[in-house]
Amino acid sequence: MLVKSILNRVEKNKRFVYGTARWAGNGKRIEVPIEPRKNSLPICSTCHRPGAVYDHLGLRMFDYVPLWGIAVVFLYVMRRVKCRRCGVKVEEVPWATGKSPLTRTFSLFLAMWAKRLSWLEVAVCFGTTWNQVREAVRWVVEYGLAHRDLSDVRAVGVDEMQIGHGQTYVTLVYQIDRGMRRLLNVARDRTEDSLRGFFRTRGDAWCRKIRFVCSDMWKPYLNVIREECKKALNVLDRYHLVANLNKGLDEVRRAEAKRLAGAGFHGVLDKVKYCFLKRPTNLTPNQRTRLDEVLAHDLKSVRAYMLKESFQMLWAYETVRWATWFLRKWCARAMRSRLAPIKRFARSIRKHEDLILNWFRARKEYSCGVVEGLNRKANLITRRSYGLREYDTLELILYHTLGHLPVPAHIHGFW
Repeated sequence: MLVKSILNRVEKNKRFVYGTARWAGNGKRIEVPIEPRKNSLPICSTCHRPGAVYDHLGLRMFDYVPLWGIAVVFLYVMRRVKCRRCGVKVEEVPWATGKSPLTRTFSLFLAMWAKRLSWLEVAVCFGTTWNQVREAVRWVVEYGLAHRDLSDVRAVGVDEMQIGHGQTYVTLVYQIDRGMRRLLNVARDRTEDSLRGFFRTRGDAWCRKIRFVCSDMWKPYLNVIREECKKALNVLDRYHLVANLNKGLDEVRRAEAKRLAGAGFHGVLDKVKYCFLKRPTNLTPNQRTRLDEVLAHDLKSVRAYMLKESFQMLWAYETVRWATWFLRKWCARAMRSRLAPIKRFARSIRKHEDLILNWFRARKEYSCGVVEGLNRKANLITRRSYGLREYDTLELILYHTLGHLPVPAHIHGFW
């Protein structure tokens, strides 16, 4: 089968014909000349209307998908169009966009592999450059963002992700509806403006359709959600609640271990940090034995641990009424515990009581567990790339891998 026959099957262009393929570069690539059909008019790249030929430019080369590991290059002499509306413009060709040296099909091919490998590995494997891979991904992402459908979004999750070193964050907004979980927006920092910009861009009518918003207790996020999504139920994240309680427990343990060591009681609270923080069902036999030894003592850490374990019973309730009763009883016990970190956590619970109970009003269907899972994927993506120096590149790679974006129409899908 001739190379021209293959191209006519998978990359047919009505207004152009393929010439005879030939070897070039000492057998390292295949060159395929392209010529316009007889009497066909070039298309203006601005208004997309046909016009008369003004003149011809130099020969251009367009990289195509490698064939059996051999580079394939299209050769074409570009024409300029004498357009009645736009003046003299370079013609539009169906296999490439603008001044890009990559064909659309090769860009889609690179973008597909860029979801599975780092961009540098894709460039090395397919004989191109990192910048070309980035431009291919940029083209696919820009097309996807322009053509995605967000009309069916009813539940969103909001969280931040730390990038690089220091206190540098990005705000991420996800769709967490059943059957569709994807990244909707990436914004710099974790301020009110970072989140508000997304909702303002979508408009009031779109925001009124949102029924559930999952977030943590970060005040700027809570303020924006309350103002922009007035009809939505804001569900606080179980993960961060338990994490804050664990921090309070560990603070009590560290302070008491230091006090006991100063009094000459060494080793009482040694090697019990993870015995306290892990779930009882996840303890190893040695950790369970060590925990039983510590629980036999009358210590502040033991009281804090018992409060932490009893708090987990909250999630077993089914109705808002009984969950409210338990939460208030638990907070009263915590305030009488004389443990400052636990009391601080209880005051936080009382302040956000209504938002915590929204989890039960949502019938336990929505939580930030999905958001944390998507954030985990985002972190793995940045680690796979060995870090990203530019914010624009981070934004591209997150949208590309987590956005479930539509791709331009093409004949051959490579899968």
